[in-house]
Amino acid sequence: MSLLVVGSMAIDSVKTPFGEREEAVGGSATYFSVAASYFTDVRLVAVVGADFPADTLAFLEERKIDISGIERSAGETFRWRGEYGFDLNTAHTLDTQLNVFESFSPRLPDDFKDTGFVFLANIDPELQADVLGQANAPRLVACDTMNFWIEGKREELLKTLSMVDLVVINDAEARALSGEANIARAARRIREIGPRTLVVKQGEYGALLFHEGGVFSAPGLPIEDVCDPTGAGDSFAGGFMGHLAATGDLSEAGMRRAVVFGSVMASFNVESFSYDRMRALTSEEIDARYRAFSELAHFERL
Repeated sequence: MSLLVVGSMAIDSVKTPFGEREEAVGGSATYFSVAASYFTDVRLVAVVGADFPADTLAFLEERKIDISGIERSAGETFRWRGEYGFDLNTAHTLDTQLNVFESFSPRLPDDFKDTGFVFLANIDPELQADVLGQANAPRLVACDTMNFWIEGKREELLKTLSMVDLVVINDAEARALSGEANIARAARRIREIGPRTLVVKQGEYGALLFHEGGVFSAPGLPIEDVCDPTGAGDSFAGGFMGHLAATGDLSEAGMRRAVVFGSVMASFNVESFSYDRMRALTSEEIDARYRAFSELAHFERL
């Protein structure tokens, strides 16, 4: 089944202890779409400026990503400049220029409105709710958010969360949203708002799934050649939602497998700047890394 994502496309300048890259393509919707495209058909809604690289749009089309929902504006594309220390779980923002993204008002093409699986990437919660108003009864709606919206538009965010089935956020955001320091208590509070499923991303340490069936912990795979963690969370969400849309399996077992596939795609993402590593992936590499995750966490019951 097809998968719709609404989010940002950006041009990033990033510095890490392992290198730096100027004018790299980024954005939540970009990373999500590339990762998800290895599992299912993706429909992308975003806005870019006249300066956005044409070769990236061509690559997205090569990946069978429907880019007819991308709005092309005359201004400059959203830009972000950031830096990481050896704690790669924390990005330090040096500069943000919203540019054409500041006036972004997502509009779904008519043939996107019946998409069965919808992911609302990290944008204003009022825009997320507006997108849901344009969609025709999707089977599963998931969303992401960040501390900026948790602190600045809390009521609007809570309203949006009451309308979705699943939330994908990191542990700091889960604590800020719930007001609970303990992550298990935080998950319970968030699920009481409306979403029946919560995925808590924990960076290099893995991810937690809180679901009606209980709690599942997926490990983080030790990666030697880490280059840049930018977009890892979005790549995780793309792998996670891509697998769910491809299989249609929303059971507890299906959700657990999706979390691991999300972790697989995030692990590839961190091996390069931008989406360089993911653009050349093969299904054999994805399957092999899925097996590596399975072996990492496997043990026999007594």
